[in-house]
Order: sequence, then C-alpha cells, then structure tokens
Amino acid sequence: MGFVFLAEHVSLGRRAALKLLAPELAADEAFRERFVRESQLVAAIEHPNMIPIYDAGEVDGVLFIAMRYVEGYDLKSLIARTPQLTTERALEIVGQAAAALDAAHAREIVHRDVKPANILIDEPSGRTFLTDFGVAKQARTQMTQEGLFVGTVDYAAPEQIQGNETGVLTDVYALGGVLYETLTGERPFPKDTEVAVIYAHLFDPPPSVTAKRPDLPVALDAVIQTALAKQAADRYQSCGEFSRPPTRRSERPQPS
Repeated sequence: MGFVFLAEHVSLGRRAALKLLAPELAADEAFRERFVRESQLVAAIEHPNMIPIYDAGEVDGVLFIAMRYVEGYDLKSLIARTPQLTTERALEIVGQAAAALDAAHAREIVHRDVKPANILIDEPSGRTFLTDFGVAKQARTQMTQEGLFVGTVDYAAPEQIQGNETGVLTDVYALGGVLYETLTGERPFPKDTEVAVIYAHLFDPPPSVTAKRPDLPVALDAVIQTALAKQAADRYQSCGEFSRPPTRRSERPQPS
C-alpha cells in the first residue's frame, strides 16, 4: 500500500515510523477521505498492544501516517528465523494481537489484513503490537467499492474473497491463519498460485497442526478448525475467545 520510513520529528527529536501511501491509492478521492477518517478512529483507541498513531493527514498531495517506531521485528521475520515456535510463545504473541483486535472491534473497526507482517514485536520488552489498519473499515459499513478485494489472500476469509460483507469474524479467521503459521512455519494453504490459495480458502478443509507438528497438543487442531471455519457463524465469536489456551477454553456456545 505504500512505503514506510524511519523518520525523526524535527522539533521534538522523537523517532517515528512514517508511512506514505502509494500514489495510485492517494489519487482515489474516496480512499483519501476514508484513510484519514479511519486513521483518526484508530488513533482514538488506547490499548497497550496497538501502535500509537502520532499524526495522519496530507501534505503536498501525499497521504501519511506517523506512528510509534518499534525497536524490534515483525512476526513474519521471527517465523523465518524460528519456523516452529513453542505453543506458549505462539499463544502469547497471538493473544496480545487478539487483545488489540478486540479493542478495535469494540469501536466497530475491523482490520481486514491481519497477517504476520502486521504484528510487531518490541525487542526490549517482548510486547506485541498490531499495526497497519490501512484497509480497516467500520463494521457497519459495506465495502468501499463493489467487487474490490482488500487484504492479503493468504489469510483472507471466504466472505472477504467473495466480496461479501466483512466483520469481526473475518479478523478471527485471519488470526487463526496467523496462529497456524506461527506454530508450523507454513501458511494455512501454501499453494503455488493465488487462484489455488483462493480455492483452498473457499473449499479445502482447515489444515491440521499436528500433521505438521505431532509434538503439539491435539486440542490445537480443533482450535484451528474452528477459527478457520468456512462459515463465519461457526467460528469463535471474538479474537479473545479464540486466543485462550486450549486448557482454559470453555465450551463455545453453538450459533443459533
């Protein structure tokens, strides 16, 4: 969607991550308005696992977001270095991301692009931050443009791929894919083409964690299967419910 620079506020001497939106997106007037409005909504959320936004707006035709700079790495990089994290570490990272998503959902903001690259880990503290709400939407609104896909195909829920209304459970699906990859080092549907990935999201059964890692608790298979259910109503009803360790999980109420 754009470029991110490490920048410094001239008068305050504070470092920040500065995201500049791609020119082709900035040329869309409807996107410009939505981008600034949603940046303001996200900035209003106070949560320890949300990246604080310092400023957002437009200068000389360039749309930007200035946000906290995290001294560390993203989950995608961590998975590349350590393809199979322990269950405890994986649940800790995903649990903190889930808490941030629940805070956004409480404000009726849906992320729609949850993936390892958008989960940052602060190296000094080990704290996880969720970032990049650039394609977020308010839960009550429809898609900006009919047939427009936003997000990343590898973690996209079936309703997102089909161009239907997205919501909280769309983020639950994506976070399920993130947990699977964090545990196995592999995307939920590692196909050779995007078309094959899309088909798998729509029709293939959710992957088995223990098929890749027999050392993991069998209970994790049911967790992933529920999070990656094709029908939204069959998934966990919040990211927090999904991210609880299997040993502390109560029976999920069946959808009515």
